[in-house]
Amino acid sequence: MPSRRPARARGTEAKRTGRGIALEKLTGIRERVRHRRPQRATFHSWAFAQLAGFICYKAARAGVPVIQVAPRYTSQGCSACGHLDKKNRPDQATFRCTSCGFAEHADYNAALNISQRAAIIWAEVMQPHAA
Repeated sequence: MPSRRPARARGTEAKRTGRGIALEKLTGIRERVRHRRPQRATFHSWAFAQLAGFICYKAARAGVPVIQVAPRYTSQGCSACGHLDKKNRPDQATFRCTSCGFAEHADYNAALNISQRAAIIWAEVMQPHAA
């Protein structure tokens, strides 16, 4: 389960507990997301690749694994039951599952989905290879 602590505390916690960091792959985000004119300049000045690079670099120095997951549907899927529906997002900040009724802040629900996907990828990577 993702922590609500500052990033520095999460990195230290990941190292202390032997856990990793999960991130969305943010490639192509500028092409996928649409913003109104006043927001475009600010949005397009963000350096997503640079941020991911800094996180990966610092995590590698600390010996903490980083897993990047596909962002598709992380904000529309229910982290409790897995139900996927656009109607699960009645507004930008709210997530409410139309199937099981689970409700949470939309960003936190998406973070839970990212964490769950990363755990699956990590389990697949750590499987012993058959000879």
